[in-house]
Amino acid sequence: MLGTLLALGFLLGLKHALDADHVSAMASLATRSRGMRATVRLAGAWGVGHASVLVLFGAILVALGATLPDQVARWLEAGVGVMLVLLGIDVLRRLRGKQIHAHAHEHEGERHAHVHIHEEGRAGHQHGHAGAMLSRALLIGCVHGLAGTAGLVLLAAPAMSSGAGAIAYLAVFGLGTILGMMLFSVLISVPLTMSVRRLRWMAGTLEVLVGTVNVLLGLWIAYQSIA
Repeated sequence: MLGTLLALGFLLGLKHALDADHVSAMASLATRSRGMRATVRLAGAWGVGHASVLVLFGAILVALGATLPDQVARWLEAGVGVMLVLLGIDVLRRLRGKQIHAHAHEHEGERHAHVHIHEEGRAGHQHGHAGAMLSRALLIGCVHGLAGTAGLVLLAAPAMSSGAGAIAYLAVFGLGTILGMMLFSVLISVPLTMSVRRLRWMAGTLEVLVGTVNVLLGLWIAYQSIA
């Protein structure tokens, strides 16, 4: 019975990683990474931050036999919304520093135009310093984990006959979110990488979409949390 519940917790963790706010935040991080490996590392950092906070604060609540007050949980959710808005604004702000150039030339009697995107003041920088980006991803994961602790503890505690079982449930759930987000990062890195390498004009369009979705979703989450 315990093994079945833990397996269920792992699968729910995989699904939890694909919640809209998680996906939106990861997409904003992916716009600042170059290549699949970098994106997967960011996803792993997000997952570690998310899982560590879930296990730490979840274990404390389970040990105390307590739950977060509803008002506190709502404000934590609102904090996630504000964070998404800031991430979206950051994506859109960075677009202002990019220059789009069209170069035309003739080849075998036909005239072609190639569109290139350059970033001002970014020479020698691979979409920001890797260490800073990993720290940002870790922090974003922690915020998401803190906001999700209340609901997860309510799900875990009644399902287990002991505090140790509940903590084990939280742990496997956290592992599921790490794996789920890393798998998602592989999927999201493909169109972003292809747009940068082959269809450079599309890269800006994707970033506008990601930034706008982050802002709108963040505003909606914040409104729903405090309304």
